Amino acid sequence: MPQGKPLVVPDDGLTTRQRRNQPVLAVHTGDGKGKSTAAFGLALRGWNQGWRIGVFQFVKSAKWRIGEQTVLERLGQLHEETGEGGPVEWHKMGSGWSWSRRKGSTEDHAADAAEGWAEIKRRLTEQTHDLLILDEFTYPINWGWVDADDVVAALRDRPGRQHVVVTGRRADPGLVEAADLVTEMTKVRHPMDAGRKGQRGIEW
Repeated sequence: MPQGKPLVVPDDGLTTRQRRNQPVLAVHTGDGKGKSTAAFGLALRGWNQGWRIGVFQFVKSAKWRIGEQTVLERLGQLHEETGEGGPVEWHKMGSGWSWSRRKGSTEDHAADAAEGWAEIKRRLTEQTHDLLILDEFTYPINWGWVDADDVVAALRDRPGRQHVVVTGRRADPGLVEAADLVTEMTKVRHPMDAGRKGQRGIEW
């Protein structure tokens, strides 16, 4: 895409403006590092545009507060105080989901994942967010906790102009086929290969 211009212009009857404003379903997959990081970077861009941001984490422990959560939640507070940017919601399955007001279960993760997906489908129908990040959502799909066909249908047929990013390894083939943007992170080298552990500012 030299100079940001597409190589092919489809004969779909749409104007350039209409194509530019179509919603995007993105998948960040692969074994390499950076899938969630890239999604949260997109959330920062969206916040700057005034988008309503919703982040839903399906695997990471509720006790592990990553740096991006602190930053984005603070930006959400800034929006509430000044009107700058957009509102931000951040939900973790491990804490029992913020809307359920009950502690997370360490025994029935499948039920928690199903509950989270049901809430996301409701929000998609109501067009609650402009950008939804479903972080590490490929795993409950792969484990059979959430039906892959249901996910693909709901994301493919979502109304309005809602952007969605799904992250995680081994993305379901149907999800990959339905996505507009698919990036596979490939590991070439990682500090852990040399016995180095994660560090502040790099991993969290």
